[in-house]
Amino acid sequence: MTKAETAKLQDYLRRKFANNNIRLTAMKTGDSAEVFIGEESIGVIADDKEDGDDSFVFRMAILDIDLEEEA
Repeated sequence: MTKAETAKLQDYLRRKFANNNIRLTAMKTGDSAEVFIGEESIGVIADDKEDGDDSFVFRMAILDIDLEEEA
């Protein structure tokens, strides 16, 4: 994932979720970036180049203990 792609994705997520605290940080693997809101990591976005299509996959794990904190 290039710096330009990371910047575009960060801008897209900020607009989509109306949250300027969203930040993407490139990971060492080179094909993904960690997604943060403020200082909290909320997931990973990865480059998915299959069948000639260029798309991105966002994965967000929600733990049961995270749900209990909000209750």
